[in-house]
Amino acid sequence: MAIKHLKTEEFDSVVEQAPLAMVDFWADWCGPCKALAPAMETLAEKYDGKVLIGKVNVDDARELAIRFGVMSIPTVVFLKNGREFDRKVGTMPAEVYAQVLDANL
Repeated sequence: MAIKHLKTEEFDSVVEQAPLAMVDFWADWCGPCKALAPAMETLAEKYDGKVLIGKVNVDDARELAIRFGVMSIPTVVFLKNGREFDRKVGTMPAEVYAQVLDANL
């Protein structure tokens, strides 16, 4: 499954349908966000069919960024049945995100 680019209007319905979701809050102008993109692609392939891997552009979906209290980007939020249970701020290796996902599958 490819990475799902989420809009404000669809966010809740899409995330709540997924038993496990990982959402990257990012922006086009953010260098660390661009550095994280290959890891997100790798994780989307690895967890295809098991985890929703999503991206939210904070410039296009400010309401979501405010709702989730995103103060720095990239911020990756982990949700189970639509509820946040963990988050990572900053760029980290794919293995860090994979550990969270594996522990919650």
